Amino acid sequence: MATLDINDAAVQGKGKNDVEAYDVVTLPQLNSTTERRLMAKVDLHVLPFLCVLYLMAFLDRVNISNAVLFGLETDLNITTGTKYNTALTIFFVPYIIFEIPSNILLKKLKPHVWLSFCMGMFGFVMVMQGLVQSWSGLMAARFFLGVFETGMFPGCFYLMSCWYKRSEAQKRFSFFFSSTTLAGAFGGLLAYGIGQMNGTRGYRGWRWIFIIEGLLTIVLAAISFWTLPDFPETVRWLNEEERSFLKAKLEKDGGKSAHSQSISFRDALAVFKDSLTTQLYSIPPWAAAFGFSLLVAYFSDRLRHRFIFTLIPICVSLAGLAMLLNIHDNRHAEYGALFLVTSGTYSAMPVVVCWFAMNLGGHKRRSVGTAWQVGFGNIGGIIATYSFLSKDAPEYRNGYIICISFSCLSAAACVAYFLCIWHENRQRDRNAASNPEATIGEDETELLGDLAPNYRYAY
Repeated sequence: MATLDINDAAVQGKGKNDVEAYDVVTLPQLNSTTERRLMAKVDLHVLPFLCVLYLMAFLDRVNISNAVLFGLETDLNITTGTKYNTALTIFFVPYIIFEIPSNILLKKLKPHVWLSFCMGMFGFVMVMQGLVQSWSGLMAARFFLGVFETGMFPGCFYLMSCWYKRSEAQKRFSFFFSSTTLAGAFGGLLAYGIGQMNGTRGYRGWRWIFIIEGLLTIVLAAISFWTLPDFPETVRWLNEEERSFLKAKLEKDGGKSAHSQSISFRDALAVFKDSLTTQLYSIPPWAAAFGFSLLVAYFSDRLRHRFIFTLIPICVSLAGLAMLLNIHDNRHAEYGALFLVTSGTYSAMPVVVCWFAMNLGGHKRRSVGTAWQVGFGNIGGIIATYSFLSKDAPEYRNGYIICISFSCLSAAACVAYFLCIWHENRQRDRNAASNPEATIGEDETELLGDLAPNYRYAY
């Protein structure tokens, strides 16, 4: 079989930086297609379906904030105290606990089975959330929503990491993560439209928000069972040549791979004048975040670098948070600050997740590691629900100070991680230079993953 060595790769536009874990690349030759066309084919079969899945998960998670505008708190008698905040918090308890078990089940049951099952179940829970009659019922619904959504984020990131090299993953990770910004941008608009069904069949508008979005999620889950991809070894839309090339390429990079009521213009105009206008104002910052995150991802992949592209967006977000903390009498400046916060936060986060996930070698370490990272990170969700309390309105100083503190902690963590992997790479280089004949077997390399002596972390 013809092979492609490192010199041929350089001629085709792939520098030696592509070889992040090994000194020499040998790949099966592609005769019926090119690598660019093959990766475009992978993108079309992997990314859209995962984006739709997580978009619905994120939309179903956050639409409770839109439901509040249509009377949820009043109907369930939770307008006082912290009952509403507690209902938000209970979601994160199972969401944090079951991250790793979910990724294990994903591997055992196949991604298309587990992810579509979870999607269908959290869609069902969403419908039930539209039928609750009390605070305790809302608490139960939010808890089970967390149970079934727990595997969405780490599961999708883990599955994507099984399809792409580290040097080509960032723009895909950011594109996927940006689907949540679309949920933020259009979730309010969708909720506005559904909310106009207030009184239909005797149900308030907030109930219809949950019911209709839940039913839509169930339908998409059924479709996802047939459309979600599994691993490169098992999908039918790759021929044997493409599968062999992709398998060899991924193994060289990171180890072995695995298997409605009508609405008149007058009605719409009246609604645009009331508090629901805030939903429309939320669209531009989310749209800007979508574009900025893709720009950051493009340059991060092109320059084959992650560290700087975590710090720059974090600084952008910090600038916006500082403005919100100190400016309270200029609505234009405050609105502009929202662009900085959303753009910075939703650009840094996918880079951080991708950087860590793609530095984990071997499927065992990557599966558990991504789940641990996301699960641990979601502890922030518990803190966030008690950060912006109504008693702190309108300045919300405590909330902004908490956000700034954790953003600084994120930047510090990125610096620490960079220094650790830089030191580790130098240490392995020194060990290899002092003992060039020391080698380990293929099985041991696979078992060790990124702990193998010949593995080098990406910056």
